[in-house]
Amino acid sequence: MNFLRNLLAAILGTLIAFGIMFFMFLIFISLANVEEGVVVKNKSVLELQFDDPINDYTGSNEADPFAGLFDQAMGLDDIIHAIAVAKNDEKIEGISLKSQFVMAGWSQTQAIREALRDFKESGKFVYAYADLYMQKDYFLASVADSVFLNPLGNMDFRGLSAEVLFFKELQEKTGVKMEVIRHGKYKSAVEPFLENSMSEANRTQIKELLSSLWGSIVQDIATDRDINPDDLNRIADTLGGRNPQYAKQNGLVDDLLYMDQYEVVLKKASGRKENESLQYIGLSDYMKEASKKILNKGSDRIAVIYAQGEIMYGEGGPSYIGQGIINDALIKARKDKKVKAVVLRVNSPGGSALTSDIIWREIELTKKEKPVIVSMGDVAASGGYYIAVGADKIFAEPTTITGSIGVFGTIPNISELSKNIGINAEQVATNVNSTEYSLFEPMTPQFRGVVTENIETTYQTFLSRVAAGRNISLARADSLAQGRVWSGVDAKELGLIDELGSLDDAIASAADLAELTTYSIRRYPRYKSNFEMLMEDLSGAKTRVQEDMIKSELGEDAFGLYKEIKRNAQQRGIQASMPFRLTIK
Repeated sequence: MNFLRNLLAAILGTLIAFGIMFFMFLIFISLANVEEGVVVKNKSVLELQFDDPINDYTGSNEADPFAGLFDQAMGLDDIIHAIAVAKNDEKIEGISLKSQFVMAGWSQTQAIREALRDFKESGKFVYAYADLYMQKDYFLASVADSVFLNPLGNMDFRGLSAEVLFFKELQEKTGVKMEVIRHGKYKSAVEPFLENSMSEANRTQIKELLSSLWGSIVQDIATDRDINPDDLNRIADTLGGRNPQYAKQNGLVDDLLYMDQYEVVLKKASGRKENESLQYIGLSDYMKEASKKILNKGSDRIAVIYAQGEIMYGEGGPSYIGQGIINDALIKARKDKKVKAVVLRVNSPGGSALTSDIIWREIELTKKEKPVIVSMGDVAASGGYYIAVGADKIFAEPTTITGSIGVFGTIPNISELSKNIGINAEQVATNVNSTEYSLFEPMTPQFRGVVTENIETTYQTFLSRVAAGRNISLARADSLAQGRVWSGVDAKELGLIDELGSLDDAIASAADLAELTTYSIRRYPRYKSNFEMLMEDLSGAKTRVQEDMIKSELGEDAFGLYKEIKRNAQQRGIQASMPFRLTIK
């Protein structure tokens, strides 16, 4: 009896101790995150450095004490808001753009450029400096009044390229294959599992896509640097920016300076003497200060709903789109009497066709009561286009990748591997079709026929959504479909979107449709707090650690291959997804 009493006392004491330690940990984290208020001093220079990945929307909560325990990201909406606030902030003299290896998409980068271009209308300066300019870094920097490069620095300016990996031979050697069923000659999301090389149809669309994106990039640079587009292409073809001297001679940069010399330029521009110290304020700090200032005010509201990531069946979250969190946001916006219009910001390569249709339906219901405008980010293709097509109006950036109207299915099969290593699977069933599919047996013609039927039904449904949403015939929709991808510029010419423009342009259009002159912005969805994710996703933390270990062993390129194979193997159901995975650089 005494033993049991002592054992229970020990267990209770241990639990109490762990409880005390846990709450002390919470208090410590909270205290560690208590910061003095941000003070913006007179004659400050706002320094833009993008050290973290940029997402369209983070839904961040500065008061969350667990924020630092998770992967960091910057919100594009927060960045643009901070630049807009700085435009009219008397304490900000100008902006120093000092960022290398920008971790953002091309359309996100283009959106920041447009915000900086608007900032310049205040008469304040924007200068850019770097030791090394990669293409995306230079694209961003080229909007500046003056661009400076380290005298021994480097610049990458060569045009865009993309690489697609093929796995057919790997499947043959390992006995592990993906059974593929698709619709559309351009639906090459599954081509890497069917062929050892790129089809001409795929090569054509990638070439045309890259050419259109590059044309938009070159035009922006040409406008801001006052260089003829043909000359910029000549510079790219001859690597005319490959060393600092060539970069200056060809007009890509204004001067070659060391950092201390660049700071002299900043001092002069910000009204300080050479013997005075520069007063910088970092972007992260300024975003905290800017978040206290509301630029759009009014009792009426426009709801901005962010849908970012792959589309998967389920709740959804910051990194993937699920019908749960998006439809909940649409319902809240629809029922809120103060919300007069909805803007859906889509940044997605697509995914589950079923989830896409569920979200499409909720948009249809919302559109009956309030205007719905779509703003496309870096990519709004396949399932991403599916959920966008029912909107009253669609905006895209020139560098947006969109279209890809088509569907496919991939099912893993290891029958060859099983045979080679001596595994034999036997099935017992009550009916002819009870055993629908076995991973260990070749796909039967009957099963393939059923899946093909579902693929065709889903494709025709997709086409009907496009035809109705864009007010075109099914034949016209089909001619634009077949999984073909387009840039924002091409999509505008083809009628797949209505206007080229930013998220702000989409919001302004929503205000016009709702006949609003003053309004505030309400952003959705509200993601779970980091504390909730910490409690619910301890296994996710383990997964991240494991992936970090694999990445360190394999290296960046091999790890990317591993992730691509894993992603395709985990796909479930019919997919309305991007026709290929492109890293454009």
